[in-house]
Amino acid sequence: MMRRIGALGVGAWVLWRLFGPEVPPRTIGVQTRPGPLPGRLVTVGRHEFLVREIGPADGPPLVLIHGWVYDSLATWHRVAPLLAEERRVLTVDLHGHGGTDRIRGRHDLADMADDVAGVLATVGVSRAPVVGYSMGGMVAQALAHRHPGVVERLVLAATAAHPVRLPRWATVPTFVAGRALARIDRFIAPRIAYRYLTATEVIPPEHRAWLWEALLDRDVDLYYESGFAILRFDGSPWLAGIDVPTLSIVPTADQLIPARYQRETAAGLPDNEVVEIEGGRHEAVLTHPEEVAKAIGEFLTR
Repeated sequence: MMRRIGALGVGAWVLWRLFGPEVPPRTIGVQTRPGPLPGRLVTVGRHEFLVREIGPADGPPLVLIHGWVYDSLATWHRVAPLLAEERRVLTVDLHGHGGTDRIRGRHDLADMADDVAGVLATVGVSRAPVVGYSMGGMVAQALAHRHPGVVERLVLAATAAHPVRLPRWATVPTFVAGRALARIDRFIAPRIAYRYLTATEVIPPEHRAWLWEALLDRDVDLYYESGFAILRFDGSPWLAGIDVPTLSIVPTADQLIPARYQRETAAGLPDNEVVEIEGGRHEAVLTHPEEVAKAIGEFLTR
């Protein structure tokens, strides 16, 4: 009897997802978009990448690299304006994210690093400090390793050189199952992220409609391809060869990349200092933007 009820429930859910309407979360009050953080498309090879830029055009450049799940606007809309008074702040939507081309097929974080190097060359930035958050911090490490002349200084926020310590047999099936569910119902992962970010008030009420649209605007397969790339990433063999001044911004209550992994990464860098955000979780760039911007600004002026 219970199996029958369960089978009917699953069947009803599949039918609803196939034929039912899209029902967005309810919002209250006037809805706005964060920013401004204007963007433009630049061509590198066969593909177009969205570059967002704020600050004086003749200011010294600063490059910000976003994390998984969120594009450059969602990740940096609170931090970038705080850094843009005197600096030309540039962000890039990475492979498979935001307004950048949907480049199909398997890719690694090293490929993303090569993309960033190509974008910077195209917009005329030969060398600059680079800030990477979460997955973007792994891309920034790969950028400093593969294109050392591009990175003047390196800031790693809520990231690590080897972020996933569980074996692949324990992690890959979880991602495969998540991708399969997302192919059936593309609303599952966005709803989880939306509920978390709104319940914890990481995103204010006036930006909730924008948040929902941003979470839905992604390709399921490419999203998980980037997730698989994170599972494969391990920068620890070459970490000690990153020969530029580095700063590690460590949220002490990070629930996704434990602070101890971040501190281990900091200890493996030859010229590193650490700033801890006490009580900060993984989304510290959104919840503690002033502290993050202050740490970056002070590091760049030393």
